[in-house]
Amino acid sequence: MKAWEKPKAMKKRLGFKAVWKNNWQLYLLVLPAVIYFVVFNYLPLYGIQIAFKDYKAVDGIAGSAWVGLKHFKNFFNAYYFKRLLSNTLLLNVYYLLWSFPVPLILAILLNQIRGTKKKRFIQTSIYIPYFISTVVLAGMLYIFLSPTSGILNFARTALGLKAVDFMSDASAFRSIYIISGIWQAAGYGTILYIATLTGIDLSLYEAAEIDGASIWQKIRYIDIPSLIPTAMMVFILDCGKMLASDTNKALVMQTPGNIPTSDIIGVYVYNVGLGSGQFSYTAAIGLFINIINFILIVSVNRLSKRMTDVGLF
Repeated sequence: MKAWEKPKAMKKRLGFKAVWKNNWQLYLLVLPAVIYFVVFNYLPLYGIQIAFKDYKAVDGIAGSAWVGLKHFKNFFNAYYFKRLLSNTLLLNVYYLLWSFPVPLILAILLNQIRGTKKKRFIQTSIYIPYFISTVVLAGMLYIFLSPTSGILNFARTALGLKAVDFMSDASAFRSIYIISGIWQAAGYGTILYIATLTGIDLSLYEAAEIDGASIWQKIRYIDIPSLIPTAMMVFILDCGKMLASDTNKALVMQTPGNIPTSDIIGVYVYNVGLGSGQFSYTAAIGLFINIINFILIVSVNRLSKRMTDVGLF
């Protein structure tokens, strides 16, 4: 190192030491989160290579033989590939179209409630379903939709209609999945929107009242424009889950009768990966899903930035 370079290097070292000395508490606070992401998000990336190998536990990841794109080709040529892909896409597209506006609408309506106690009671009521486990939710669906003792079929028989086994009806699976999902997650999804509405400058509402604006005009010209950036970011993230359905929910809701529509990629990976022990094959499917989701989220992000100037990156 040259003599004129030593002072600069010493300044950098002293600068880093000074920053560490003044902010070591913050670094320690962030350390658990950094360790979590390194252990659970970055270290597992080493295992991606088994998607291109004929993985055997005896040989380990490094010792298993390379097979290239064999597992990807086997999945694309599989007999159920088209059904799995179409079921997964349709389920997620329908769920996004129906579920996305609900938290937005609920947040706007909640923002109009002026009574603090009423508002808290309603918020608590719609948040509670989110904390119900998937298994319990599925059990509730089986009870409520039972062809013999279910509430819905009891009402149907009272009206002179024939009882229907909804959980075994392939045509009813998507509707049940979507409606139950909205009921469970819509309330919790309002948290982000309510936080956005809370941050709106109150002077905008006061100016609107002076101009004689109605409630709907305030919603149209103040609330909705303020929510668009947040809503677009949520929409972009949701578009990145088009092939990543709730496998646990679909699995516990699946019956022999609704397999034609409930047989999605996640359930297939679970059955083949854990049931048959085809780890390389299912790793290839998982990598395929993640690549498609990544392409979707990047594409939707670019489209959003062009149309609304709102994007994640």
